[in-house]
Amino acid sequence: MSRSLPPLNALRAFEAAGRHQSFSRAAEELGVAHSSISRHVRGLEDRLGVGLFQAVSQGVALTEAGRRYMAHITPAFDQIAEATDAISGRPEGLLVVNSEPLFALKWLIGRLSGFKRAHPEVDLQLEATGELVDLARYQADLVIRFFKTHTPEGPADLISDRGMYPFATPQIAATINRPLDILRHPMLQDRGGNTWGAWFDLVGGAPPEALPQLGRRMRASLSIEAAVAGHGVILTSSEIVTGHVARGELVQLFDVPLRLGAYYLLIREDARRMKPVRAFRAWLLAETVELRDAQPGG
Repeated sequence: MSRSLPPLNALRAFEAAGRHQSFSRAAEELGVAHSSISRHVRGLEDRLGVGLFQAVSQGVALTEAGRRYMAHITPAFDQIAEATDAISGRPEGLLVVNSEPLFALKWLIGRLSGFKRAHPEVDLQLEATGELVDLARYQADLVIRFFKTHTPEGPADLISDRGMYPFATPQIAATINRPLDILRHPMLQDRGGNTWGAWFDLVGGAPPEALPQLGRRMRASLSIEAAVAGHGVILTSSEIVTGHVARGELVQLFDVPLRLGAYYLLIREDARRMKPVRAFRAWLLAETVELRDAQPGG
């Protein structure tokens, strides 16, 4: 049976734009230019003889014809993705998430029960490694990484950009009234480099003779536990110690963030259509709304 079908790339552009209600976000998801999405959509509209999108104040919205078409196209792509998984021998519902260990341990694991309650059909497997991942070769469907000073190449979702702040136990915090008071305590950090020196530059600088004492380092998770145990002041990303702050074990000392990078979510290109992947992405972005460009107390 001969079928007259529109180009697959045009259908992908239309479906992504319709799902996001945005040509820009569709371009980010598919890893193409905004103009490419516009060109594909115009070509599809010309072929069908109807308008699929209309301009609105916040971007674009589907027309009535666009909504009817979308109702058929999205399930078709879902069926293609499911058929691909089935023929490749991948277990149905499997979802592999790879996270930077510190984020997994201190933020993600404690919240995964919420995702599992909402999506009991998903078999989520969490891996925790710190290496850079080549998604084209790696088996993980989604990857969470901290990127310093630059954004990752290709489509990526910002998870958190809160920045790093000094934290200490309430007992130590009671002895600190100004940044230089921190120098009386051991200073811990969970990332490489002289992050303490960079933070002191932001708040006015520490005496030169004090700088060599900065940056006592150990494994990231141990640095945080050392701070909780009262062994010093730690400079760390605020989302990492959210639980400790909520339990009253640590308090933030000053409202001056050191921004060295941010956490991002990356998705393997051929996994974007998978229902478990879409479900986890939507859940994670909803859970981390308050982590994006927000102060810890805001």
